[in-house]
Amino acid sequence: MGTYIVKRLLLAVPTVFGAVTLVFFAMQLAPGDPVALFIPPDLSGGASEELVAEIRARYGFDKPLYVQYADYLQRTVRLDFGTSLRQRTNVGEELVSRIWNTAQLGGLALLMSAVLGITLGAISAVKRGSWIDNLSMFGALFGIAMPSFWLALMLILVFALYWPILPASGFGGNLFSLDGAKHAVLPVVTLGLTGAGSLARYTRSSMLEVINKDYVRTARAKGLSENLVIVRHALRNALIPIIVLLGISFGNILSGAVIVETVFGWPGVGRYLVSGINGRDFPVVQATALVIAISFVLVNLLSDVLMAYVDPRIRYD
Repeated sequence: MGTYIVKRLLLAVPTVFGAVTLVFFAMQLAPGDPVALFIPPDLSGGASEELVAEIRARYGFDKPLYVQYADYLQRTVRLDFGTSLRQRTNVGEELVSRIWNTAQLGGLALLMSAVLGITLGAISAVKRGSWIDNLSMFGALFGIAMPSFWLALMLILVFALYWPILPASGFGGNLFSLDGAKHAVLPVVTLGLTGAGSLARYTRSSMLEVINKDYVRTARAKGLSENLVIVRHALRNALIPIIVLLGISFGNILSGAVIVETVFGWPGVGRYLVSGINGRDFPVVQATALVIAISFVLVNLLSDVLMAYVDPRIRYD
């Protein structure tokens, strides 16, 4: 197992390298000039060439593209993310505080998706063909199809305007406090519902494959209760491939957090990324993309390792 983990970590290096390289050149191709951020509004129409050249030299924008790319890779290896061009703050320090906010939001959303999706999928498989199955799968399809920004706006409209019991946006601090929990409800529900649909449909399909296996029929023949047969024998084995899907769901939650954090004003990595893109803030976008890529790789590695522990039939050479 240790050898497998080392191999996966080594294979993750080119994946992360490709992601940060793609982001670097994509920002270079984006329209707009980051130097315009430093020119005062009263000079924006006629800034002197000397002023523009000075700003470009100060931040290295006057160097050839390959030199900027080499400098960027060297700083990344040293975990030196530089200073935000727009906010004049240390990008690394900003990310440290925002990573925890996004981790709390994503962790709760993933937990909600797993509990709701697996429960609905298992019930639909057991009640196959019934109205419960049809209703559950309709809800799952609705969760997959609806855009997260639309669901976020609908939740704000209902629970913050028409029935004002929850705050429409903002961050209430620690999620274990009352104010923090109230501010987290709507963004967590938004991310959780959009992720539960695919888990429900996948769990149902996996359960239907397992529920008529020989060992399940043997368990019934031994006189075990139906609930025990379903939970201990059918559902336990059906959940093995779901572990991999949970890793993929985490990636979907990370991508959805970019929109959800922006809508709800949540001070996380996703909102930080959007602000960096809008302001052509190169250090912010590059550092945030690196954090998201590493998080996605590590979570998928964790899901593969869990698969090996849960399913003894799996052996990694």
